Amino acid sequence: MVKFGRARRESYQFYDKTGSPRSDTDVISHFARADVVLFGELHDNPVIHQLQYDMTRGLFERRDGRLILGAEMFEADNQIVLDEYLAGLIKHEHLINEAKVWGNYEPDYRPLVEFAKEHHLPFIATNIPRRYANLVAREGIEALDKLSEQATQSMAPLPIHVDMDTPGYREMMGMGHGMGAKAQNFVAAQAVKDATMAYFILHHLEEGSLFVHFNGDYHSRSYGGIYWYLKAAAPELQVQTIASVESHTGEFEEAHRNLGDQVLLVPPAA
Repeated sequence: MVKFGRARRESYQFYDKTGSPRSDTDVISHFARADVVLFGELHDNPVIHQLQYDMTRGLFERRDGRLILGAEMFEADNQIVLDEYLAGLIKHEHLINEAKVWGNYEPDYRPLVEFAKEHHLPFIATNIPRRYANLVAREGIEALDKLSEQATQSMAPLPIHVDMDTPGYREMMGMGHGMGAKAQNFVAAQAVKDATMAYFILHHLEEGSLFVHFNGDYHSRSYGGIYWYLKAAAPELQVQTIASVESHTGEFEEAHRNLGDQVLLVPPAA
């Protein structure tokens, strides 16, 4: 039986999309049959980060080492820096200084990178460079057409289609009601991130391997975002999702139904 070692079992609970409790073994067995797992996280919750490491280790064992890791937290134009670190060519300080790592990299994401380095696994930087997402938020998605050919290598191929009826995007547009073009640009900036992450997942997916991707929950919740772009490009792909929810009670509620294939309830971050 699989038991996740770093996270205390009483501090979290998995459920399937309909609310049936799932054990750690159930979750690993379920995801081990997929092509891609999208782990939707809450960035500042330590229990979730512990579980990410535990699940990575469990899936590595179940899939006999045929694992590829990837994350929103690395931007595609820093892939070379990440690769050089994984290969032992550069020091950790160079990765930190040159790869635009997040402020919580050391406690939350470094264990995943070090796991990849130790076991010689690919770790893919999937996100669009933030400067280009910001450009879309300011000027709209058409502004990407102004970029050089070299710049566009760090994003999904243009033109990027944005469907405002995609789960998640509808809600964003609703929250921006009355903002007009600004709301549309905000959603488009989210979409270019999602489309780019899906593109680099597909680009690096290898037959017989499982790609485990770490991203903010809103990038894959309710089968929108990255999931939507993956399935649009490759309908036959077996994609599974985790949706993370902070809960004081740990009890599954109707609002949690269908947020993901597995719904992870964790205590709120302190």
